[in-house]
Amino acid sequence: MRTPKAIKRLVDILAALPGIGPRQAVRLAFYLIRQGKSSQKELEEAIASLQLVGICSRCFYIHEGEGLCEICADEKRDKSIIAIVEKETDLMSIESTGKFKGRFLVLGEFGRGGLLEADQKLKLKSLRSWITKELGGKAKEIIVAFNPNTQGDFLATQITKELEGVAEKTTRLGMGIPSGGEIEFADEETLGSALERRN
Repeated sequence: MRTPKAIKRLVDILAALPGIGPRQAVRLAFYLIRQGKSSQKELEEAIASLQLVGICSRCFYIHEGEGLCEICADEKRDKSIIAIVEKETDLMSIESTGKFKGRFLVLGEFGRGGLLEADQKLKLKSLRSWITKELGGKAKEIIVAFNPNTQGDFLATQITKELEGVAEKTTRLGMGIPSGGEIEFADEETLGSALERRN
């Protein structure tokens, strides 16, 4: 039996999403069909509205509109304390603790090679330039907020070298998140504790 082209196309798109394989993509496609046209229309509108989302020119976090995101535009935040995170979801998790009042830099997901990609190096270069221009060459603190695993530790060492000389101190999140755990999935209390105990 031939699969309709519209379903096949949707399955291909869904299967390309992180964490979704071909079988799950087929299930999702049929689920969306069973939901009916009003639900499909709602999904279509939600996807279309993603065109209004931009990337912050300073920290590379997503937000509605152009220019700076809410965090970078907030004058009450201490811009001399910078947390470098891998993913947007890590930033969201740290923000949800209410214990961090600095600014961020979202590097982007790490590849499997264990080395910084060209665009990640450009983001670090952009941060270095911003620190030189806006903070007179030195940040108060740079927090390398990566998952506590082998890759996170290795990349934290690379980043510390890349940003050598532009911060009074460079720290990592403290104990609280178990080794091999992920920031994105840590509860607010554990993550808040890790922020407070950074070293």
